[in-house]
Amino acid sequence: MIPGGGQPNMQQLLQQAQKMQQDLARAQEELANTEVDGQSGGGLVKATVTGSGELRGLRIDPKAVDPEDTETLADLIVAAVQAANENAQTLQQQKLGPLAQGLGGGGIPGLPF
Repeated sequence: MIPGGGQPNMQQLLQQAQKMQQDLARAQEELANTEVDGQSGGGLVKATVTGSGELRGLRIDPKAVDPEDTETLADLIVAAVQAANENAQTLQQQKLGPLAQGLGGGGIPGLPF
């Protein structure tokens, strides 16, 4: 209920929406610049992705390299990248979740929630 029974102040609503949009853009920029890691094989393979999911680095311990078994190495790489992306999604939800809820509870195109 609006105090005094009047109409909502459209200027105030627009300012709030603009602030939330700026906060969301700032959080997305932070995510793009934040790196998170994932690993597999007890740390034999480590992947680094940004908070927005861009693969930035991959480290493979020489012990993981067996020329006779490249399939296992490929599986370790995929698992490490998946783990890093899961960590990036968790970070996205931490950074963007409250903002998305403030903008109507989610459903923002391009966001995973």
